[in-house]
Amino acid sequence: MKTLILHRGHDRRARSGHPWIFSNEIARFEGAPEPGEAVEVLSARGEFIGVAYYNPRPLIAARLVTRQRESIDETDFFRRKLLAATDYRQKIYGDLPALRLVHGEGDGLPGLVVDRYGDVLAIQLLTLGMERRKSLILEALLDIFSPRAIVARNDVTVRELEGLDRMVELLHGELPQELIINEHGLRFKIDLMEGQKTGHFFDQKENHQALRSRVEGRRVLDLFCYSGGWSVHAARFGAREVLGIDISAGAIALSEANARLNYQDNVCRFERADVFELLREMGREGRRFGTIVLDPPAFVKSKKRLPEAIRGYLTINRRSLELIEPGGYLFTCSCSYHLKRDIFLDTLRKAATQAGRTVRLLEMRGQAYDHPVLLSCPETEYLKCAVLQVL
Repeated sequence: MKTLILHRGHDRRARSGHPWIFSNEIARFEGAPEPGEAVEVLSARGEFIGVAYYNPRPLIAARLVTRQRESIDETDFFRRKLLAATDYRQKIYGDLPALRLVHGEGDGLPGLVVDRYGDVLAIQLLTLGMERRKSLILEALLDIFSPRAIVARNDVTVRELEGLDRMVELLHGELPQELIINEHGLRFKIDLMEGQKTGHFFDQKENHQALRSRVEGRRVLDLFCYSGGWSVHAARFGAREVLGIDISAGAIALSEANARLNYQDNVCRFERADVFELLREMGREGRRFGTIVLDPPAFVKSKKRLPEAIRGYLTINRRSLELIEPGGYLFTCSCSYHLKRDIFLDTLRKAATQAGRTVRLLEMRGQAYDHPVLLSCPETEYLKCAVLQVL
């Protein structure tokens, strides 16, 4: 195996457990690794740090996959990693048939995401290192789970940074005509080939439960509703009326289908609209809601766009707070890693001040347990969900 040697003083982060190695941290190589090839990573003193895969194209030039001297180019390596990830989740959820099975760095497999939808798996190979080992990963998945089908949702922009094409493809088997999963006793249709992410937002499933006792008898506004996860849960927990908003016609159709599937279409109604414009219009009309859910897509794609994103979060939170009845609740989320928790909370404070509302923070929640956070890699902690009450 070829060797990657770090600059003196640039090995501290890698030795502390962070799996990323940036191109400017590399001093030299012993041998000339091909893009995607496995390399041993050594400190400037020659101390073994781990085994990574290498790609000279992106800023993150190598990603550590193991801290042991072992081959990462064998099916058994991925089988062991997948079994460990599955065991972790079984201890929390039992044999839950729908959840995230592999969460990249959080499961020691940077660049790989695996979501389980019953007997169908959706995977994302986000890096060249994982793309190069696709056949090994598929063999391990087939051996452990015997899935009916495996879909690759490789239609994400990060692949372009790795020099990879964006695509969606069926890698194994045949998809069922209709795919439905269960979450907390509620049923949701999944669009594996064209839906957002891999088809469902598993990272919010614990947060959906926090709606209980905070929506009963209330009018609920669900903004950026996508497939209606928040809306249908709100209806099940006793909301008097739920209005879901999304700019995507496909999302609205999916939300309506999920409301019907759970016999909540008499409570839930969905409209296609631009959230920013709709909030402004509702403010002018004096509309009021008992609970508002604000779960936007990531506004921050890079650190340099953080100021622009903060302005966006500030605007939609201020306008949402203006619409909430006294005693009502705001569930407000950010899935942008670059918007740190302290900045997010500061933005919410400013939004409350500008809205002229007195607000208290009841809970600060995060991503579901099947999206584990690696303490040495803060980038794995991305989802923030603040539960606020307007006094």
